[in-house]
Amino acid sequence: MARGKTREISSSTAGLEYWAHRVLVESGKIDGHFNSDAVHDLRVALRRCRSMAADFVLIDPDPGWKHLKKIGKALFGRLGELRDVQVMVEWVNRLGQADDPIRKSLLDTLATKEQKLKKDAQDALLRFDRKHWEELAEKLRKHNEKVPLDGLVFQELAVECWGNAYRLHCRALQNPSQMAFHQLRIGLKKFRYTVENFLPQRNKRWGEDLAKSQDLLGEAHDLGVLLATLRARRDFGHEQRLHWQNKIKEERQHRLEDYLRRMAGPHSLWQVWRAGLLNNGALEKATLARLRTWASFLDPDPEHSGLVTQLALQLYDGLLRDKVLYTGKNFRRILEAAALLHDVGRARQKQGHQKESYRLIRKIVPPLGWTAQDLQAVAVVARYHCGALPHSGEKCLRQLPASRRFGTVRLAGVLRLANAFDLSHDERVRGLHVGKHDGSLSVRGEGYDETGPTAERLAAARYLLEINCHMPILVRSWASVHK
Repeated sequence: MARGKTREISSSTAGLEYWAHRVLVESGKIDGHFNSDAVHDLRVALRRCRSMAADFVLIDPDPGWKHLKKIGKALFGRLGELRDVQVMVEWVNRLGQADDPIRKSLLDTLATKEQKLKKDAQDALLRFDRKHWEELAEKLRKHNEKVPLDGLVFQELAVECWGNAYRLHCRALQNPSQMAFHQLRIGLKKFRYTVENFLPQRNKRWGEDLAKSQDLLGEAHDLGVLLATLRARRDFGHEQRLHWQNKIKEERQHRLEDYLRRMAGPHSLWQVWRAGLLNNGALEKATLARLRTWASFLDPDPEHSGLVTQLALQLYDGLLRDKVLYTGKNFRRILEAAALLHDVGRARQKQGHQKESYRLIRKIVPPLGWTAQDLQAVAVVARYHCGALPHSGEKCLRQLPASRRFGTVRLAGVLRLANAFDLSHDERVRGLHVGKHDGSLSVRGEGYDETGPTAERLAAARYLLEINCHMPILVRSWASVHK
């Protein structure tokens, strides 16, 4: 059985709880023997958990995902080395006749190596902390279930994985080296795992083709490794070695040609998969959904953040319409992201939480279409949604290009004012209406009480926006204007 003839052990819709339990079950079945099927099944279960963790690291700040990967890393690595040798044994048996001296020599060498690797795998299995694994999996299970399968977040991750893998595909076509196809195999594998784990509807349609394409690249890689092993053996006769080399090259070439028949050209499976994922218009919503999901694991009051986001965008759009505000490209989505994330620091630090929010946001891996500079701007806007006013010497501002600093501070002024309308988290103000009159800006709030405690806070909160827009801001009740 070659590596690609996988023996999947459950439905693709199974989540972390199932696969983490399978790790414990399959590790108990090995019982020191480490035969090929047992090694494969344990690696499948570990791989599913580790691939889930690798994706969740991008959308969930809980450090448990990194710990889950770390706990299983050594065992997964040792099993991988052992599985590689076992696959080589299968190939040597398949390619050589029973009386072939090269076959016998290679099998003897591989048998010796396999015994050592079985011992290494056994040591790794004994060090595997089953209790910690089970506790972490139980804790993270709730996080896993919080993000809907086939939803925008996982679709965005799949588009990102597809793009990375497709670039490697194009590079391999331009430079068809062993290394290029090896990197492509890894990229395709990551895309397949994301679809397999989180997009069950698409996996029903694509799963077989994804597995077959990965199998072809995997077998081509294994044959390439076997070819390199054979070339390094100088104790074989030239004619015998040449015979084996030609057989291996022929088998490898067959698989690469099969892969290219499926995957090259304008109507290839690559294009089928991309057409079945989000288009450019929906991707913008998906990236914000990813940031919102990340925030949901930290923000103690997501309803407040959602309302502040709505108010901030209403304020921003009104300022833009009346030509009070001039900002650069992508500034609206930066404001929206900052509003969604502005209170994530509250989970760890109530006093000065805006500084913690800044630190946490800067650690986010940029979603598709975003840059580290974009997220730095988001972090700055969130940093100054309350507390001390920004000044030009601040380190966080100096990390932005000079051309973006002024606009970013203006966005902070917008968020600061919007946040002040719901500073008590009572959700009384449900909407804002903006208008420019006689050199001043009027902001009218639906549900705003001009005599209540919010009025005093707004007087201070509007200052940053006033000095950056160079005009006074009058905050009034929407009801009082329409009496």
